[in-house]
Amino acid sequence: MFDFFKKLKKQEAPAAEPAPLAPDDRLAPPPEPARPEPVSAPASAVPDAAPALAGVEAAPGAPAAAQAEEPSADRPSWLQRLRSGLSRTSAQIGGVFVRRRIDEDLLEELETTLIMADCGIEATQYLLTELRRRWKQDRLETGEQLRAVLGELLVALLAPLQQPLVVSGHSPFIIMLAGVNGAGKTTSIGKLARHFQAQGKSVLLAAGDTFRAAAREQLMEWGRRNDVTVIAQEGGDPAAVAFDAVSAARARGIDVVMVDTAGRLPTQLHLMEEIAKVRRVVQKAEPSGPHEVLLVLDGNVGQNALAQLKAFDKAVGVTGLIVTKLDGTAKGGVIAAIARTHARPLRFIGVGEGINDLQAFDAREYVDALLDTGNMT
Repeated sequence: MFDFFKKLKKQEAPAAEPAPLAPDDRLAPPPEPARPEPVSAPASAVPDAAPALAGVEAAPGAPAAAQAEEPSADRPSWLQRLRSGLSRTSAQIGGVFVRRRIDEDLLEELETTLIMADCGIEATQYLLTELRRRWKQDRLETGEQLRAVLGELLVALLAPLQQPLVVSGHSPFIIMLAGVNGAGKTTSIGKLARHFQAQGKSVLLAAGDTFRAAAREQLMEWGRRNDVTVIAQEGGDPAAVAFDAVSAARARGIDVVMVDTAGRLPTQLHLMEEIAKVRRVVQKAEPSGPHEVLLVLDGNVGQNALAQLKAFDKAVGVTGLIVTKLDGTAKGGVIAAIARTHARPLRFIGVGEGINDLQAFDAREYVDALLDTGNMT
């Protein structure tokens, strides 16, 4: 019995001190209350109250997007990025004028170069006719003089497309985005969300692309980056998603609603009809909407952009354009073709993947980059 109590006493002896905790295991101060994340609610279960936006603290009265990290000092300016993006096109066109006197050979070479840059037959013929007239009228002599005149003509041709998008006329202002797969539609929506937030607008996104794999997840990621609510369904009717998004925006007092739609080829008539249905359903939710129908065009497709524009315009009534992926393209002249044959307001152009690489179109800036007039000698 005594042996039993001796063993028990040994077991009750205080244990040795535990080894120090690793840095990751040490107790941290009590965590702050969790802030709500942007929700991605099913379209059938949208709350009436708007969720608080997560993210960095904003200064009083400032949108969260205004707190985004400022570009570094060595980051190229927008005009520098635009020049770089259009460098292949500008190298083609600019090389025609270098150290040459004006003659028919120069004009014929310029005509070929403009067509290769996808300015299109009609725009090229118009420009060459005007250049010949100015050559005689102003007694131009050098290639650089002719390049300056070409710049004036291009600015005049593109200036009607320079119409910034104003979203203050309706609340909510409903934007429907269309375009073929791969044009950069969903990415453009994410960049536009940041653009409108910088203007102090609240934004809501509708994941209406229920056709392409991972399109919903891609839009939700952009919503997370911008602290923007995304209305989505696991599948189902994109028109229903659009309807619920507009209804939710009205209930929450949202300023701008952007509705993503599935990418369609102009030849897929039954699928184009589905996009037309989305537009009709949006009008049921808000009779005055959609207030803008943006077609996203890939700057690399050249003259195919005109065919896409005509087909989507017929289906949904395009009111504005976004031209993406102009960085590195040799087909920067396609905007001249659009201006001459099927003009629509060019709201934004894109020259990269960065959040700030989508900017409002400026005709003078674009022509300066296209002709590389900053490097004229």
